Amino acid sequence: MLTIDEPLLDEDEPIVLRCRALEEPELDITPMIDLTFLLLIFFLVTSVPDVQRALELPPARHGVAADPRTSLIVTLAVVTPGQAPAVFLGDGRVGAALPGDSASQEAALKQAARQAVEQGKSAVLIKAERGVLHRDVARVSAAASSVGNLRVHVAVLEIE
Repeated sequence: MLTIDEPLLDEDEPIVLRCRALEEPELDITPMIDLTFLLLIFFLVTSVPDVQRALELPPARHGVAADPRTSLIVTLAVVTPGQAPAVFLGDGRVGAALPGDSASQEAALKQAARQAVEQGKSAVLIKAERGVLHRDVARVSAAASSVGNLRVHVAVLEIE
């Protein structure tokens, strides 16, 4: 038991103070991200794109044009916007278009590609009018290039 006259600690014993463990400060960046998105939305909504500005592209220096004499030429023409294009074997809307369904067109294109390979032609030149969807060009390209070692060249006709 301790009495009032006795000291609580020995004189030689050091006093040890215990501190509470310091908490690491936490930085919440959620408001900063919210502000960034708000600024992004603001600038997207308020900006006015210049649609009338024409973009001048330099001419190709390293490309080689397809030779029409050694190429099978296939033309895709827009008949009705949003519908499948008319497919012609030849340069432009010459002669009758291939049948309207995809399977018949692919069969006719494969037959024309076989004949082109037999005639010594080495490429397929696909001319698509403006407004022809890429999926139609890809379908014709796959059908025409499935025979032999034919290279595929694609051109866009700027017919209005």
